[in-house]
Amino acid sequence: MRILSPKSALLNVSFIALLSISAYSQEKNIKVTQDPKFEQLLAEKRKINGSLTVNERYKIQVYNGDSENAKKTLAEFRKEFRNLDGTIVFNTPTYKVWIGNFKTKIEAEKNLNDLRKKYPNAIVIKPTK
Repeated sequence: MRILSPKSALLNVSFIALLSISAYSQEKNIKVTQDPKFEQLLAEKRKINGSLTVNERYKIQVYNGDSENAKKTLAEFRKEFRNLDGTIVFNTPTYKVWIGNFKTKIEAEKNLNDLRKKYPNAIVIKPTK
């Protein structure tokens, strides 16, 4: 077996190191393509999550029951009260229609008086997780 001189060995190791660096390098340019519907879905999810803030906000519950009547109640509510936001929440085994996102209980109770004319069973709640 032949032994290489230190100069030759250093040259060979340097050449192999440079070759391996260039062989395994990656390009910086990355192009990501995604379906435009994904952004639309993500925006809708952000909107829903923003309206379901719990722990610090008060809401008014105007309905508690089955899915079909919850959808009808929410549709009727949206036609009549356009200035308030409403959503359907599922808590096993019932669906609930929650209205608003009020900072204080006083603010929620002011709106409750208006809503009780149409929804006599409406109550102020402070949802928890």
